[in-house]
Amino acid sequence: GFMIESTDNGRAVGKDGEHMSREAMETVKRYYDETAEREWERLETHPFEFDLTTWMMDRYIQPGHSVLDIGGGPGRYSIYYAQKGCAVTLAELSEVNVEMARKQAALAGAAFEAYAVNCLELERLGLGQFDHVLLMGPLYHLLDPADQVEAVNIALRHLKPGGKLYAVFIHAFGGIVFALQHPGVLSDCWNSPDDQRLMQCIQDGTDYCGPGFTSVYMSHPNNILPFMDQFPLKKLHLFSQEGFLAPNKFQLMERDPAEVRKWVELAKRYLELPELLSWAEHIMYIGEKEG
Repeated sequence: GFMIESTDNGRAVGKDGEHMSREAMETVKRYYDETAEREWERLETHPFEFDLTTWMMDRYIQPGHSVLDIGGGPGRYSIYYAQKGCAVTLAELSEVNVEMARKQAALAGAAFEAYAVNCLELERLGLGQFDHVLLMGPLYHLLDPADQVEAVNIALRHLKPGGKLYAVFIHAFGGIVFALQHPGVLSDCWNSPDDQRLMQCIQDGTDYCGPGFTSVYMSHPNNILPFMDQFPLKKLHLFSQEGFLAPNKFQLMERDPAEVRKWVELAKRYLELPELLSWAEHIMYIGEKEG
């Protein structure tokens, strides 16, 4: 695993940031190259995350707007906004994900530009500025906090003044939520030093960094706003992308559709309650670029 120490402000720090990040990026790229199909199906079969997130984003992203999707995986959000009449550009680390996005876009009759590129090297493409920038993968895969800051700064340089940034975090308790969903996971993890460290981070209010489903940085929910406050952004929302439905999502999918719709409506009412943020697996920050 990666050698990590904690800082005073609760954010994890790598002892050798550059080496760590390079190695981690290879691990992440390999993971997504191998799981592009599964990642596409994940959002298909468990739609709460996608439905609730687009419900929040749709109040800002309108037909005709330009959207840059950084780290957008196999393109679910890119395709959705291209179909709505937005000018979309996908920039994604995994070539296999980019291919999957192109294939699914063709099936959906959606058109957008797609590039296989590391988010930290995005500027060499000269893409210009967009109305909206999605940063849905990089902040939980870049293990060095300096790289996370750089990723947000690069995203902001691609954002028009007054434009909106959508940044996603996986938080440490999301790992526990995952174990709640999948019988046996906790027993498998119980004796793992990394998983014990993750459990301790939740208790201590610190971020976890190291091995997970791939190389992963998991933020404590309380540390997200302090991190985002350092950028020239006006906070609009901080919300849980699955709402409080994540621990029960598999059971809910088997219930009567009319009941499921009611659960989704209830989840929408609670998305931004700070005390329920930990119930989800992903937390999104929406901010407006100043100036």
